Amino acid sequence: MEYFMALSSALWLGILTSISPCPLATNIAAISYVGRRVDSPSSVFTAGILYTVGRMLTYVTLGAILVSSMLSTPLVSHMLQKHMNMFLGPILILVGLFLLEIISLNIGGAGITESLQKKADALGIWGAGFLGIIFALSFCPTSAALFFGSLLPLALKHQSGLLLPGFYGVATALPVFLFAILLSMGANRVAQAYNRVIIFEKWARKITGLLFLLIGAYYCLIHILGMQI
Repeated sequence: MEYFMALSSALWLGILTSISPCPLATNIAAISYVGRRVDSPSSVFTAGILYTVGRMLTYVTLGAILVSSMLSTPLVSHMLQKHMNMFLGPILILVGLFLLEIISLNIGGAGITESLQKKADALGIWGAGFLGIIFALSFCPTSAALFFGSLLPLALKHQSGLLLPGFYGVATALPVFLFAILLSMGANRVAQAYNRVIIFEKWARKITGLLFLLIGAYYCLIHILGMQI
């Protein structure tokens, strides 16, 4: 049950990442790239899958490397096993403050530059997978906070460097995959769906940020201050 909750959390963190302003900008750029094949519904769908796989493989690779390297170091592994719950409280509070925009960093989102466009075009349909990898590595404040500040501690706690990052990676590409389906069905549905995503993102980010603050405060009270609640 606890691991199922961890998988659900990883999925939700990925979804929240995908619809946050900066990562959403990269996903919109990917949608524009995928949409160039709108005359071929099967190609649009395939490009959406390849983009999703590209992002998933990137986060799985990062997660596997980071989790295995930390857990394989005796000192770090012992410290994490002993103090992980103590670390989680402040980390969750910081991420919560960031999601609520109480703390902010202004870093522009990534788009498709001309050189990147040429490289993707040279790969044909596989260019969508290439963009998935590149955009997954283009961390902005929101995606970095959610991946390194929330998903990575979760993966370390459950010693899962593959499955949890994999779920997260798939979820970060969901907008592109879903929009690829919409484009293959009819481009006129995209604008309406996009507007709904923007509205949903604002509420989802605020609710998640508030939950992170409450859970982080609870962890701090229990595992740092030693209070019994």
